[in-house]
Amino acid sequence: MSNTLRGFKEWLEGPAKDVASQHPRTNLVRGAVARLTTPLLPDDYLHLVNPLWSARELRGQIVSVRKETDESVTLTIRTGWGFSTHYQPGQYVGIGLLIDGRWTWRSYSLTSVPEAGGGAREVSITVKAMQEGFLSSHLVNGVAPGTVVRMQAPAGDFTLPNPLPKKVLFLTAGSGITPVMSMLRTLDRRGIPADTDIVAVHSAPDADSALFRQELEEFDAAHRNVSIRLRYTREAGRLTPDNIGEVVPDWAERQTWICGPGVFLNDMEKAWAAKKISDRLHQERFTVERADVSASGGEVRFAKSNKVTEVDGATTLLEAGEAAGVQMPFGCRMGICQTCVVQLTDGQTRDLRSGDLHVEGERIQTCIAVAVGDCTLDA
Repeated sequence: MSNTLRGFKEWLEGPAKDVASQHPRTNLVRGAVARLTTPLLPDDYLHLVNPLWSARELRGQIVSVRKETDESVTLTIRTGWGFSTHYQPGQYVGIGLLIDGRWTWRSYSLTSVPEAGGGAREVSITVKAMQEGFLSSHLVNGVAPGTVVRMQAPAGDFTLPNPLPKKVLFLTAGSGITPVMSMLRTLDRRGIPADTDIVAVHSAPDADSALFRQELEEFDAAHRNVSIRLRYTREAGRLTPDNIGEVVPDWAERQTWICGPGVFLNDMEKAWAAKKISDRLHQERFTVERADVSASGGEVRFAKSNKVTEVDGATTLLEAGEAAGVQMPFGCRMGICQTCVVQLTDGQTRDLRSGDLHVEGERIQTCIAVAVGDCTLDA
């Protein structure tokens, strides 16, 4: 009998361990009846058998933490029941971690290959510690193998079409390489069509801070129709619309996937728009571009959860709910995917991106909405 089954059997018999019986199975049944009449929920029973089993939520367990650079790590996560590994390269996954008594959530791009490892139910994310990122700093500096995390299903449309375009360009900077890394690894696994020409330009301050530097160099050497160019900005400067033609002369002819800091994305977006080829540019953003708006904050009431919290005018309603212990729906946390939409039942909120004011009765995106005075959400 495995240790897991033996432990479950002992737990099940626990309430009857002091009851004398000629038949051990009687105590097993007696203990089971006692357990089933306690106020525990089904998930509590499942968790005692396996921490990754849950009927209410997706879970995972960190099985390894591998350092990539001084400020980044790759986490390999064994996924629990119900998590599908049939995601698309380039998609992200929601990760929730219990820190100081509350669940903190963020979305991270998957860097693994779908269904990799001969059926092993494992995925990976690569996290860079950000100065303003509470969870990212904890994942890089404080999380240990064995930690159980909550998860949300993979989502996002920053993915490659099938079949691939004949000419592909990847432009990434900093941690923006993470979704593209999943794409490159998957292309390597499945095979790159001989008639597809791929160019990838990845920018980092220097060689030591370049994520996946060795793997990218090996990938470039292994494929004749792939050219990967590492640009170290402390020496060569940033990649801009003014110099991209020097690096990739035919950039305007290529279908392009771009991910990185907001300034980098905004500059390139203007260049593609000026050429009237915006339909060839596919973007993934990690942070919300906030408009110059102000909000007063106030008391936020979550009607369904019966919880109340005070927030300032800079904290999003999604963050406020999570801090108050309300498990809010979310996806991209960027105001793009519409997963976080809930109804505003009282009060007013303001959209951080557009500055628009929303009033009672409207449905709002909590990841980009802040309170303008007291308000109530149907959450």
